[in-house]
Amino acid sequence: MPVQSEIALRTVHHWIGGAVVESSSGRSGTVWNPASGKPQAHVAFASAAEVDQAVAAAKAAFPGWRATPLSRRAETMFKLRDLIDRNRGRIAEALTMEHGKTTADALGEVARGLENIEFACGIPQMLKGGYSEQASRGVDVYQIRQPLGVVAGITPFNFPAMVPMWMFANAIACGNTFILKPSEKDPSVSMLLAELIREAGVPDGVFNVVQGDKVAVDRLLEHPDVKAISFVGSTPVAKAIYETGTRNGKRVQALGGAKNHMLVLPDADIGMAADAAVSAAYGSAGERCMAISVVVAVGDVADPLIGAIQDRMRKIKVGPGLEEGNEMGPLITREHRDRVAEHLDSATAEGATVAVDGRQDPVTQREGFFLGTSLIDNVKPGMRCYDDEIFGPVLGIVRVKTYAEALRMINDNPFGNGTAIFTRDGGAARQFQFDVEAGMVGINVPIPVPVAYYSFGGWKASLFGDVHMYGPEGIQFYTRAKVVTSRWPDPETSKVDLGFPQVR
Repeated sequence: MPVQSEIALRTVHHWIGGAVVESSSGRSGTVWNPASGKPQAHVAFASAAEVDQAVAAAKAAFPGWRATPLSRRAETMFKLRDLIDRNRGRIAEALTMEHGKTTADALGEVARGLENIEFACGIPQMLKGGYSEQASRGVDVYQIRQPLGVVAGITPFNFPAMVPMWMFANAIACGNTFILKPSEKDPSVSMLLAELIREAGVPDGVFNVVQGDKVAVDRLLEHPDVKAISFVGSTPVAKAIYETGTRNGKRVQALGGAKNHMLVLPDADIGMAADAAVSAAYGSAGERCMAISVVVAVGDVADPLIGAIQDRMRKIKVGPGLEEGNEMGPLITREHRDRVAEHLDSATAEGATVAVDGRQDPVTQREGFFLGTSLIDNVKPGMRCYDDEIFGPVLGIVRVKTYAEALRMINDNPFGNGTAIFTRDGGAARQFQFDVEAGMVGINVPIPVPVAYYSFGGWKASLFGDVHMYGPEGIQFYTRAKVVTSRWPDPETSKVDLGFPQVR
């Protein structure tokens, strides 16, 4: 590439103490335009010293922010909610340019993230403690929840707006100060959010952004002043984040990978199930941790269901996310697209049937990191296309004879993020939700992402930590409980008593 083109690219820097801070590390990465396959920016990679600078700013801001009245914090969150709402289009355009998802999908991401800001607006209610009068004679007991201090969030490329809002909304509302380490693949949205947070009146230092790679992550994990880490990403990294963070005395919630199954029973509405499978498998080019990547078809429902899915696949319009009418955009990088495509070769080699090969889609002839939608039939556990989290527009079909066989397969899978069942039988649905080992379950709903006033998280290898993300459990994660036992006695009744305290 000509040197002049490199010089012309903008650089995404850090946000520390309420302002843009240019990096002095001398290290950076390339931000690609997935729709054109060309670089569009550089992103600075923070040094350990620059991470320390962000932590110091957050630590300095914590006492004042923690002491800010709840009503004032709520007022600030209301202002932030309004600002993000008014800037939906601006945020969506930025994430489409760097991630590649369509404008409609990007706007949906912003809307779902905004729900978490709205939830945080109710922080005075959520931080109400409990009070027990006369727990013992003249003794009252009450519990309060207090913020942790400096906390950090490490977020993935697939939702550069929504996942940060999952984290910082509750963290800041609870009185913590926050450091965001976004994905280096699409970092610009983090800086837009920082500007809006400052405009909303959040004091300098309460919200900070450090761009970067493993150097920044490692420093956050080991820094003694960082009290908690939230992470969303692949399972191997989530496990490492959890183990390293907890070893360094931090509270950690680390959401890992997924292999989400959609169980279709013989009585299901075929058209509805096909609509759901196609929407959930190919939306955002399959780059969702809640994407349906496996349809488990029971009995003779498989053939008509596959036919209906293929009919719908033929109508999907794939192309640049900013072009009107496109329903699916490119993948995030060339390397990721190629890794996804490799699963089509391995599927054939291992005995599955590639019914629709996305590599043959005309869109792959365009510039950019495009791959058409793919469908693999006769998938079985043990095949790479089943065992791996492909994270791309590839849907596998597993054929089983019975509900029991399907349930056993889902529960045997090491992941337990989300799952869904499609049926007209309420009893079967009720039994499935009782039996299945997954953290989020959809009944005739293919992507059961909880609304903001519930909490998000899977089971098994999909979650490392004790509590789920955002919602009520998010409030729990970002605060710690303190129980106060008080007595205001008449001094004349006071005496020495070495016995263990009892209720009298």
